[in-house]
Amino acid sequence: MKILNRWCAVWGLVMTCLLMVPQAGAQVAAKDASKPAGNSQHRHQRPQLATGAAIAPDGRLWVVGLNAQAQLFVQSTPLDGALQWSEARILNTGSDPIAADGESRPKIVFGPNGWAVISYTMPLAKPYTGFIRMLRSSDGGQTFSSPFTVHQDRQEITHRFDSVAFDGQGVLHTLWVDKRDQPPKGSPQKYAGAAIYRNESKDGGQTFGPDTKVADHSCECCRIGLARNPQGQLQATWRHVFDSSTRDHAFSSVGAPANRITRSTHDDWQINACPHHGPGLALNAGTSGYHTVWFGIRKVNGQDQAAVRYARLNAQGEPLPETLRVLPDARAEHADVMADGQNVVVVWRSSEGAQTTLKAWLSTDGGQNFTLKTLGQATGYNDHPRLAQSGARMVVVWRNTQETQVHDIRF
Repeated sequence: MKILNRWCAVWGLVMTCLLMVPQAGAQVAAKDASKPAGNSQHRHQRPQLATGAAIAPDGRLWVVGLNAQAQLFVQSTPLDGALQWSEARILNTGSDPIAADGESRPKIVFGPNGWAVISYTMPLAKPYTGFIRMLRSSDGGQTFSSPFTVHQDRQEITHRFDSVAFDGQGVLHTLWVDKRDQPPKGSPQKYAGAAIYRNESKDGGQTFGPDTKVADHSCECCRIGLARNPQGQLQATWRHVFDSSTRDHAFSSVGAPANRITRSTHDDWQINACPHHGPGLALNAGTSGYHTVWFGIRKVNGQDQAAVRYARLNAQGEPLPETLRVLPDARAEHADVMADGQNVVVVWRSSEGAQTTLKAWLSTDGGQNFTLKTLGQATGYNDHPRLAQSGARMVVVWRNTQETQVHDIRF
């Protein structure tokens, strides 16, 4: 991809362009859902390992992803005691191609009334285009519907990089990156980046409201971070294009009037390309603000410093400068963050040569002080680590070509 190649040249680190994974060090491994395919077409492709994870109301951990035959599967396991993964269950997605690489991954979320939904991007024939597709369940994931398109707009354009969540009132929200506002080809009008659009469903995905614009000028290929506020309302953060070429991050309350956004980071990174590296967001219950992590490049003593950073935001999403920290790993990438009360965890992967390390940064005082831990090291293709949470219980899920690893977060 042209955008990805330009991004790699900017950072200059091979680790952002490779997917390297550990082979050992996990708590327990799931049964392999990605056995090598029997034909050369699959053997010579990079495996699509991007996986979604969530903890269901009954405490079981669920994962959703693609196997080596590009089939969508789900597996689950109880988290009390030794993990016991169910058989990988193949879901009916018809003839849909499914994106499952890097920032674009299948996702699973659980809501009230036995509702569960799985979402994914279905690439279309034209490069960088797609539809957001969804399967719904009303029995806690025991059965799922056939896939359907979530948004009303059906142009062959970008509808990609979706994020989904239920709010505290049980309303399902879907947000995605959308390019319907791009001017026609050949037009002198300029439009930086893409846009963030959303819709909502009050019946667990049976019906959806209209497509609504959240903001113009988002970045084109980065994930959207979501978190609930203390009242249960969803808040969102995404990489945004400020002043036509500055790629920092925006924050908005989901459902607020369009373009009512707050700038939440100030790296002032000047780049006319998408870094493929979105932010993470978690509620800071002690202050009603938020914890956030992101990758950026900023000037430090006149030099460009590429780093994953952590900071806290106030309730409106404004950054608290005295809380800004650089993660203690120059090779950190694709961090995720979650919190429960004063316990905060940041996880990331770090690649050097053929080796990848899974690391965690743990705080028991609301993000004022952190302890660094190494969770695993190995080689091979892997996904970005993703956190899943149910109250105080937090786990990190990390998938490679042989297994899905699960590490308990212990403070």
